[in-house]
Amino acid sequence: MINTITDYLRNSGEFTKRIKDRHDTFWKNADAEAIRNAKMTKDDHFEKWQDIPHWQRKLSNKFNAREFAYKHGCKLPELYWKGADPDSIDFSKLPANYVIRPTTGHCSSLVFLMRDGLNLFDRKMYKPDQIREILKQETINKPDLEFLFEEFLEQEQGKHGILNDYKFFCFNGEIACIQVINRLGPNQGYGSFYDENWNRIRKVTHTYKPAKPQSAPACLQDMVVAAKKLSKAYGIFVRIDFYATYKGCVFGEFTPTPSMGRNYSSFGRKLLLNYWDKYCAGLI
Repeated sequence: MINTITDYLRNSGEFTKRIKDRHDTFWKNADAEAIRNAKMTKDDHFEKWQDIPHWQRKLSNKFNAREFAYKHGCKLPELYWKGADPDSIDFSKLPANYVIRPTTGHCSSLVFLMRDGLNLFDRKMYKPDQIREILKQETINKPDLEFLFEEFLEQEQGKHGILNDYKFFCFNGEIACIQVINRLGPNQGYGSFYDENWNRIRKVTHTYKPAKPQSAPACLQDMVVAAKKLSKAYGIFVRIDFYATYKGCVFGEFTPTPSMGRNYSSFGRKLLLNYWDKYCAGLI
């Protein structure tokens, strides 16, 4: 009974409703996938990026997100290969360490963090043909899906490992909070929350066990500047992810409906609603 009540309280209320309404508006129409997978480049004028209602859907495609972030001055991981035909990948030209991401999806699904043949996410060894087969099966189910083969970014200390996530909850150029995930796997790790000046604040979501206090990344101020700039361009509430790396702040992705509004704390819901009503009043 207590668990049922707790689940209800964490997964209901005005913030959850707004996120669900946005999800339905963004994705429950016939042209949603065509919009998400529209081919965009950094050279396209902003008028082209914003030529449809809820144009932000284009940025849920991770390649488009890269291009948009680059257009706004963000650093990116080097791109080794992009495409929908896994048979055309020449693995012999890849470095020993690389990352594979699908252009659409969430929760780190189909993400490979490859270090000398070992996927750090599932701790399994993969040969190139095994990776090809996995990716080919996905493209059969999703014809518009592409994959990005990217640089495996080194940590600030210069080591290859699972990077910490720095997730900025933003509202039209304002930062409500920063979630830090000390990740152990796709859905395992420890989390903590800070304001933009690196003062620790109360838990905003219940997704991860609490982490110990930690120092700010060396590139925190660059992250803050980039988050505000991208958020202002995005125009509405969005979570923007970054990594702290050997080459500084590197852009990750945009998330318009984080966790579908579920599993937020009472403090977190109040905080985010206050920012929404102050900086994005009346916006989806």
